[in-house]
Amino acid sequence: MEESRGPPPRVGVGVFVIKGNKVLLGRRRSSIGDSTYALPGGHLEFGESFEDCAMREVKEETGLDIEKIEFVTITNSVFLEEPKPLHYVTIFMRGELVDSQQLPQNVEPEKCDGWDWYNWDENMPKPLFKPLENLVQRGFSPFSADEKL
Repeated sequence: MEESRGPPPRVGVGVFVIKGNKVLLGRRRSSIGDSTYALPGGHLEFGESFEDCAMREVKEETGLDIEKIEFVTITNSVFLEEPKPLHYVTIFMRGELVDSQQLPQNVEPEKCDGWDWYNWDENMPKPLFKPLENLVQRGFSPFSADEKL
């Protein structure tokens, strides 16, 4: 059996919170991907479903309540440039606001500089967090013609 060259992969969940043709992004304050723009999300906890993790993380980070949560895609990202090598499998989910008038709050200012809505096709901020950048580079869109979003 080969010896591992780094820590075991971790599972993260990123959430596309959709409002019209926009997605919610925040600027990270973290040892991983500091100053990059990312979706709300975090680590999957033991025994937690992807949907429950998405709902919990969005509420913890933004104060927003989401519904109609569904799986959209997955990425496999290795961070070699970080102080310690990291490997993340990121499950991407999509959800809608329960109340379209509800505004995002910066509930964890030690982890994020704040949240704002960005048009996916026009004004995406830079730099993006690596798992999200991987999606953009492969032409992914969180919107699908057959969806009712």
